Amino acid sequence: MTATSHRVSYHDTLRTLSEASVEQHFDAFVDIAWDDPAYAVDPRDERWVLPQADVLGSTEWYRSLPLERQIEVGLYRQANVTKVGLQFEQVLIAGLMNFAFALPNGSPEFRYATHEATEECHHTQMFQEFVNRAGVDVAGAPRLFRALGPFLPLAARRVPVGFFIGVLAGEEPIDHVQKAILRSGNEIHPLLGRIMQIHVAEEARHIGFAHQYVEHRAPRLRRHQRFVLALAFPVIMRWLADAILVPSRQARRDMGIPRSVVREVYWRRPESRQMLRDLFADVRMLAERAGLVNRASRVLWKLLKIEGRPSRFRSQPSSAAA
Repeated sequence: MTATSHRVSYHDTLRTLSEASVEQHFDAFVDIAWDDPAYAVDPRDERWVLPQADVLGSTEWYRSLPLERQIEVGLYRQANVTKVGLQFEQVLIAGLMNFAFALPNGSPEFRYATHEATEECHHTQMFQEFVNRAGVDVAGAPRLFRALGPFLPLAARRVPVGFFIGVLAGEEPIDHVQKAILRSGNEIHPLLGRIMQIHVAEEARHIGFAHQYVEHRAPRLRRHQRFVLALAFPVIMRWLADAILVPSRQARRDMGIPRSVVREVYWRRPESRQMLRDLFADVRMLAERAGLVNRASRVLWKLLKIEGRPSRFRSQPSSAAA
């Protein structure tokens, strides 16, 4: 594909994504029936028990707890993960506005970036509403992420390719886990199920845009810039995946998770290690396509335990990608 035809294809993709955002989008307070009795959050509801798709829910420690404690820990865990997602998306919205602020007239990215920011605002509203109704005072992400949160959006203007790599580092793990829960066949609370359905539907576009942006822009960077980003790529992926998926110190105390269980499940068990590698099959494919892989970066992917075979296409089932 020539440079001109690649650019035309990229612009067409962005136009398609923008049109899709107009044709199918969700409002946090229109498309969720918050006052439906079936959506009421009952802290004794057995549907808050964590499914096997959550690595904590698959542990012997959790399964050995009395049912009442499983429900209590499950509700806290779901609320805390939702709060982490909310905080990540607040950083993302601020970054998108920084990114759009610097774009010139006629930029193909401007319209889609603002569509995405609008959708993410609705996501933060539905996430916070769920946390409020869950009735547990969760802090969300680890302290380091919360401390750096106000500064991370600045990267969107200075190093936009690096920023969108960070976007994928947060969105891919959440999307992977939510899809696994929805596909598992386990009975989940209808309110949480509805929130996940909306989030997965719109997040597909957001992930698609980030993939397209990195793949289109990274090859146009200078060689030394690509070298640095290739090294940063796996580090960003692993750090943000841990910030989103691994309970913070406060959350571990509140849920009463023993240290030995935390060490084992994040990420020593063979099953959880495989899950960790599966999370990043799509972004490994992206790194290859964008020219953000070199000998040194391959070592980092392996040291961080997120190496593996890249996907052949986006959203390829993890069992095939493993």
